Amino acid sequence: MMMRALDHLEEWLITFLMGTATVIIFAAVVHRYLSGWAIPVLQDWLLGLSFSWAQELCIIMFVWMAKFGAAYGVRTGIHVGVDVLINRLNDNTRARFIIFGLLAGALFTGIVGTLGATFVWENGAHYSIFKFFGMNTGDIPEGPTTPDLEWPTWIVYCAVPFGSYLMCFRFLQVTAGFMRNGELPHHDHGHVDGMDDVPLVAPGNEDKIFRMDDELHPREANGENGK
Repeated sequence: MMMRALDHLEEWLITFLMGTATVIIFAAVVHRYLSGWAIPVLQDWLLGLSFSWAQELCIIMFVWMAKFGAAYGVRTGIHVGVDVLINRLNDNTRARFIIFGLLAGALFTGIVGTLGATFVWENGAHYSIFKFFGMNTGDIPEGPTTPDLEWPTWIVYCAVPFGSYLMCFRFLQVTAGFMRNGELPHHDHGHVDGMDDVPLVAPGNEDKIFRMDDELHPREANGENGK
């Protein structure tokens, strides 16, 4: 139940970030072009709106989306890997290499998450947490803020530890699943959701395009001319 909730939270977060960033970019572009039209009242109203924050916010949202999307990719097998040599090995050797690769990925992302958490802590999170609980901050630096939104940068950089630790967990999850049943998550890049039960052509007409009986090809090719 907890795993299913985490999966849904991951998917909804990625969807929200992607959709919201797209809407903000669209609104900013429309605002920029409409502001150049000399339409009384409308132009004045549009010039009174400021979208200077839009680019910065979208960059932040795409960074968060990329970090959590990478974890989603590990869970679903979307990441591209070169496994030509590994697949030529016998089953036992292949399994060892796969487990080694997955654990190496977990180790790497765990290290990145730890370094990211340390950076976030020293970049202003330390000060904010102490201040929130009314503790003495002493000479702890408050930390910088973003140029346009003026958000504490440590909040933005939290994408690194959160996303990396989630990715580390997904590597360990896939490793456990592979050791249990010998299967890896696989994503069919040619698959389109909702198209499983919809045939592209009617049964029996799979070779219709090669019959040349659709009035688009010369009759000579079908042996029907000259009779």
